[in-house]
Amino acid sequence: MLIQQGSHGMSRARIGEYLNISKFCLKLLAKRAAGCLMLNSEHYSLARHHIVMSSQSAQPAVADLAHQRLVELFDLLAPNVGFTRSSVDGVNLMRANQPLPRMPVMYEPSIVIVCQGRKRGFLGDQVFQYDAHQYLVLSVPLPFECETEATEDEPFLGISVRVDLTMVAELLMMLNEAQGSTHNEPVGIYSTPLGSDLSNAVQRLMEALASPLDARILAPGVVREICYRVLTGEQGDAIRAALTHQNHFGRIAKALRRIHADYHGTLDVDTLAAEAGMSLAVFHAQFKAVTATSPMQYVKTTRLHHARLLMVQDGLNAGAAAARVGYESASQFSREFKRLFGLSPVDEVKRMRTVYDAPAPRVVKPAARYVTAV
Repeated sequence: MLIQQGSHGMSRARIGEYLNISKFCLKLLAKRAAGCLMLNSEHYSLARHHIVMSSQSAQPAVADLAHQRLVELFDLLAPNVGFTRSSVDGVNLMRANQPLPRMPVMYEPSIVIVCQGRKRGFLGDQVFQYDAHQYLVLSVPLPFECETEATEDEPFLGISVRVDLTMVAELLMMLNEAQGSTHNEPVGIYSTPLGSDLSNAVQRLMEALASPLDARILAPGVVREICYRVLTGEQGDAIRAALTHQNHFGRIAKALRRIHADYHGTLDVDTLAAEAGMSLAVFHAQFKAVTATSPMQYVKTTRLHHARLLMVQDGLNAGAAAARVGYESASQFSREFKRLFGLSPVDEVKRMRTVYDAPAPRVVKPAARYVTAV
């Protein structure tokens, strides 16, 4: 809820604080005039301390109101646990009302901003924390492991914004940085401090999503601003590098997009390395540096994540899901599925439906390339 402004731009809350301070000082002066109390340095210090503390408390009060408004908007737009698609393509809302243990997930290239609660991502020996002070960016689609901190009183609330590479390319051209030069070594996943500009944009995006007309007219522009803020942030180099094929990172990003476009087809390392313009040895080394896994293990993990989504949201059985993602042997699929997720396909589907309530019906697109899970 926004604080109404006074005639000179001062909030009513701030005006009230200064009125209270003035009354306090007038009482001291009145007592002094009556001979009841000498206004000495101690009383002056007390009044001054009251003024300073009141001024300092105004900013947290505004932040609390902004957070309260975000929670209200989440209750309106995403009341159910799990993944809720917004009315804007590529923007999804996440909610968890209980802690979720460490489990395998796969995120598409995206910006993940947490409004309440905390997540930790694990990729190899790296740990990434993202909460109300740190946002997460994936410049390439990555399978990793994730755990969530949440309670019924303070559920986890997050926003995922897909990184639209076409939009990013347009922004880079406007920034005159289309050559993709980088200052930092690009990485596939990172967390970085959330600044006030990006935080304000997220607040405006949620407000726009609450109105169908605003969502259609204003929200796409705010999404573009969010991508711009990330690109011009301290870690924007990774997304820029993912668009170029001149360096190793960009070539691996190209190979990852190829895998997700044809994960159910026949893929082999020799072809992927040749398409990336790299020798087999260099391709293996650089692929593992970006994804913390081997190329064929990445292909297998991608297929298994897609199969899980097909079973949970589309109602396919294990055999049908296995065939859809490219497995010829149902028994091999079941073994590898249990190795990754720790449960059989049937038991994992039951667990997912219990943890995330009833998932929203899936909108199947002709060329859906990535898997994303809470």
